[in-house]
Amino acid sequence: MSDSPDSLVQASAEEVPARVDEAVDWAATRLEQAELHFGHGADNPHSEAIILLAGATGLPLEVLMAEAARRLEPKARARLAALLAARLTRRCPAAYLVGRAWFAGLEFEVDERVLIPRSPLAEFLAAGGAPWLDPARVMRVLDLGTGSGCLAIAAAMAFPQARVDAVDLSRDALAVATANVRRHGLEARVRPVVSDHFAGLVGERYDLILSNPPYVPAARLQDLPPEYAHEPVMALVSGEDGLDSVRAILQDAGSFLRPGGVLVVEVGEVEEAVARTWPELPFTWLEFEHGGSGVFLLEAESLSPLHQL
Repeated sequence: MSDSPDSLVQASAEEVPARVDEAVDWAATRLEQAELHFGHGADNPHSEAIILLAGATGLPLEVLMAEAARRLEPKARARLAALLAARLTRRCPAAYLVGRAWFAGLEFEVDERVLIPRSPLAEFLAAGGAPWLDPARVMRVLDLGTGSGCLAIAAAMAFPQARVDAVDLSRDALAVATANVRRHGLEARVRPVVSDHFAGLVGERYDLILSNPPYVPAARLQDLPPEYAHEPVMALVSGEDGLDSVRAILQDAGSFLRPGGVLVVEVGEVEEAVARTWPELPFTWLEFEHGGSGVFLLEAESLSPLHQL
């Protein structure tokens, strides 16, 4: 028989096993029994348990995964019990509870001012944009709707010669992005910019424009799992059909791409709506080895001159 919800929440520090691997299994079992939603930086109970333990101990993920027999101090066990209780009662994603998220092999500070990093675009960047881009020739990158700055920072790592503009309309989000830029020592190459899409970028041209814009239709918001209620609405919802931000991007991207440049946009669940709305555009829908879908690529030539919608 599975534990009751109350017993899951009321677990004490004494119940938390003292070894790393056993503590992770203990927390993962309780997360699974609670039937939570996973997908905010971790897509399963075991991965989320490791994140909670990282927050409880302050240790890097790689240390926890490499030192399964490591003994946990009583304070760390008590902290894990408290974090687990918060996850179960508040339905708050683990990344927000510990203030950290991992994306493209990098660690980021996060809080409820920004989306938790999660995007198959990490795989596109890890491949250096191949076969569409030569990393050595990518000198300018734009990340539209940067949030935590995760895509902008991952792009700076993938294209070591490039200067990156990290754009967001939210000043709160840009404060988080700025902290992450400093964290990774990229102040000289990644520039946070307050802008509504391209409005503040007049005269700029890029080899690569990336975006994970809001794309949830307004009516769908209430149907999302409770975990999404902790994320900023403006980073999720984009008009009645979810396409308002995509429209703005397609409207102007051609004027901001250099010859040979590419536009890469994640649109998730509205992939079919995008393809149906713009049948004249030669979208390439990217495939990912490690999962994920709903990401299109357009070459500059298909968006030049200015694509009129």
